[in-house]
Amino acid sequence: MKQILLLAIAAMTFASCQQNTAKTPSASTASTGTTATTEATTSPVAAADAAVMTFDSGVYNFGKIAPGEKVHYSYKFKNTGKSPLIISNATATCGCTIPEPPKEPIQPGATGEIKVVFDSTGKFGMQDKVITVTSNANPAIAELHLTGEIKEAK
Repeated sequence: MKQILLLAIAAMTFASCQQNTAKTPSASTASTGTTATTEATTSPVAAADAAVMTFDSGVYNFGKIAPGEKVHYSYKFKNTGKSPLIISNATATCGCTIPEPPKEPIQPGATGEIKVVFDSTGKFGMQDKVITVTSNANPAIAELHLTGEIKEAK
């Protein structure tokens, strides 16, 4: 009986060592693969030929508003690069801010706009909402800021 118990403990120890060794190479391979993937995705187009998103202004201050008001604003930009600009995603820091990027590619030299709606319901005080725009431009990520103050209800 002691031999069976000892044999079972030895088998479990051996099996756990096998799993740890198996995880270590795949983890290092995964991190190496991630680095390679990141390098490949950050520069699919040569930097000289990449699209470039140039905003008129990356910050909009809506001033002071009453609680519950909605702010509508359009961030205007121009593709100053040499390739068509494709915006793959636009997200905001909270659900109260909804960005709407153009769905069609923006050709070199053409302009576009990202429409944003901010709902101040349930908010008060100073606000700084960040809209993160992901595209094939150089750089691939741009941040826009929507700032202002929501007055306290009287």
